Amino acid sequence: MTRSWSGNSHAAVGNESGMSPEDRVRAAEGTLRSLSWLNFTVAAMQAGFGPFVAVRLTASGWNPGQIGIVLTAASIASVAAQVPSGFVIDQLGARRALAATAIVASVVALLMFDIAPLFPLVLAAEVIQGASGVGLSLAITAITLSLSRQKHFGERLGRNVRYAAGGVVLGTAGLGLAGNWIGPNAVFLMAALFGVPALLALAGIRKEDLETGHLRSGHHTAAPPWHRRSPPVKLAALLRNRALLALLACVALFQLGNASLLPLAATKFAHEAAKRADLVSAAAVIGPQLLAALISPKIGRAAQDHGRRIVLLFGLAAVPLRAAAFAIDGRIPVMLFVQLLDGIGAAVIGVMIPLIVADITHHGGRFNFTLGLTGLAGYLGAMVSTSASGAIANAAGLTAAFLALTVCGLAAILVAGTLLPETKHLPAKVPALANSSVGR
Repeated sequence: MTRSWSGNSHAAVGNESGMSPEDRVRAAEGTLRSLSWLNFTVAAMQAGFGPFVAVRLTASGWNPGQIGIVLTAASIASVAAQVPSGFVIDQLGARRALAATAIVASVVALLMFDIAPLFPLVLAAEVIQGASGVGLSLAITAITLSLSRQKHFGERLGRNVRYAAGGVVLGTAGLGLAGNWIGPNAVFLMAALFGVPALLALAGIRKEDLETGHLRSGHHTAAPPWHRRSPPVKLAALLRNRALLALLACVALFQLGNASLLPLAATKFAHEAAKRADLVSAAAVIGPQLLAALISPKIGRAAQDHGRRIVLLFGLAAVPLRAAAFAIDGRIPVMLFVQLLDGIGAAVIGVMIPLIVADITHHGGRFNFTLGLTGLAGYLGAMVSTSASGAIANAAGLTAAFLALTVCGLAAILVAGTLLPETKHLPAKVPALANSSVGR
């Protein structure tokens, strides 16, 4: 019997495999738990590529210029990998295999850091991580789309963000303690070890649940390529979509205002907190992550109940509020409190961008390609942010830089409020040529 994408065939597929309905439910629940732990372990592993890299290289005698070169190489690799990775995932549909490849590549990069702080080795490791990190993120989101009903996709994305935030907190704390008690090399070895439970969690996501579709909506890209009812929309038509163009502008402006906020705040921490600067900086990262973990699933539910745009606007407001507060009051307790807003912004963006992209691409497909475009827009905005804000801070001071970032954040809100349409209704609008058997 040929497998079908329509919901009516799912029971038949389950019967063919000898599983009762109760067994299929238990297996599906296990798959979703594995997806959650995949997000957790991957985030903990990737925490090894955070500030620990700069600490390790500085301790090894690298100067800031050399460190900047390898970090820039990682950023360039991430930018270059966004759209091609999305295109490949859309075309091949081998989401688990691509995720496994990216996890192994990340482990290899971490072990390369652990071998020796040689420039060619570190440069290669940063490039590998920059590209594999993008592919892994897109593959996990693609898996999530294939395991989510339309009305539950936002909440499922929120759970991804929750577990990823928990992984960042545990990974950062654990790696920091390992580096302090054992030595800087232990950081990368321990981070690489997180790759083992990440692969085990990935193995727990059943191929059958991804392919038969009894968990998912009728999104064009949710089905494997060989089960799709029609070819995807042409790229030229997709790139003319006004909602997509507005979303890309919004993401770029958000990152333009957001990307350099914490680094600039850390500069002020270093001046004001002196010996406590590292502790204050850690608190500025961990606090928002804990808040993001707490509220993320609720954001997905709110988007389903109240619409996408209003929730997105709420998250975008975190950037100008933080930037303006940093400009007005530079006291450490105030800045740490205001920095909690970053958890709200990160949670909203982490949930809403894939959700809006899923709305836009529901019938025409190319979900991962489009998500790669939004990632590219965000990276470009972030790259401009760090260089421009640094130049402004050098020329006119930190307060002027914070005010400039406030303007960028307000511009993102303006674009979202005036140019981005509400997209919640788009999946319900079935094109005239669509087959009426598409699952909801």
